[in-house]
Amino acid sequence: MTNPSIKFSRKDPQKFFKTLNKRVNTYFNENNIKKTGNWKLHLKTIVMFSLFLAPYFLILFLDISDWWKLLFTVLMGAGMAGVGMNVMHDGNHGTYSKKKWVNKFMGSSIYILAGNVYNWQVQHNVLHHTYTNIHGHDEDIDAGGIIRFSKHAKWKRFHKFQHIYSVFLYGLLTFNWAITSDFKQTRRYLKRQLSYGKMPAKWKQWSMLGITKFLYLSIWILIPILIGIVWWKVLLGFFIMHYTAGLILSIIFQLAHMVENNDMPMPNEVGEMKNTWAIHQLFTTTNFATNNKIINWFSGGLNHQVEHHIFPNISHIHYDKISKIVKETALEFNLPYNEYKSTREAIRSHFRHLRMLGSKPQLS
Repeated sequence: MTNPSIKFSRKDPQKFFKTLNKRVNTYFNENNIKKTGNWKLHLKTIVMFSLFLAPYFLILFLDISDWWKLLFTVLMGAGMAGVGMNVMHDGNHGTYSKKKWVNKFMGSSIYILAGNVYNWQVQHNVLHHTYTNIHGHDEDIDAGGIIRFSKHAKWKRFHKFQHIYSVFLYGLLTFNWAITSDFKQTRRYLKRQLSYGKMPAKWKQWSMLGITKFLYLSIWILIPILIGIVWWKVLLGFFIMHYTAGLILSIIFQLAHMVENNDMPMPNEVGEMKNTWAIHQLFTTTNFATNNKIINWFSGGLNHQVEHHIFPNISHIHYDKISKIVKETALEFNLPYNEYKSTREAIRSHFRHLRMLGSKPQLS
């Protein structure tokens, strides 16, 4: 990854973002609504944590069959993804609550999801939200060369099969967090002096990473073994939980950015982007299944990715309400508002996109 040295255009003669921001603020002010989470988010937090943790305790303390344990590990994976998308995500964006300590506490839930606050905030809040879909800057489209997510990335022969094998790799997302990714990211981000807010001391970040990883592995592996569950069953359950969560999270993330509708713009030779930051988000982001109440609820509003990227300071609880304002304003200014009506349609587009990117560049 290259160092962030990109400058977005400041030229917005029609004043799109100023107009949109004013309209969204008017909506909140006229309805006397806070931009942070409300009782709906608090209730969802209880449900998601219950889905994540209740099966864990049932496995530890109930004498149940291995088939039930297998089912419970899948439920834990779904709950793990749910906590990440609905609780941790809002917390680390500072939108769960108006109180900083509440946001910090909810954001820290990433530690029992196998991640690390510092790493996640740099990768997601800084690199992804700022340099969305820009090759060499947005780490979310960097798969280490295994999957070619950008037309600007180097093509390799095996990429022609990536629309087939990619789905099997998607499930490894959070498993990699737990084992290797966080250590690599900490070393890389500290070396590059990247941070979201105050730069942490190196010793503090490494200490926090080591302690939280030890506690994490103790909770999910050591304790079940000490209680008497056979070690290979513990490891298998651990992997299934992570694979379920990783598959859910990866698919939802990919449908927002790695689809046919989205651009992969690059800066010019002096690092300047064609559009302003807000307009750039419209060209690189896509919504899907926004009328599906189940997807809206479970995905933490990540299917309203356009709204999330333009207003990351607003809780996902409100995206469904402000989406009409965003869409109407974008179309009024002759700007794109990318969306797929269903999850199935978005998934098809994603794998068609992967197949196109996997083709030899001269042919595609």
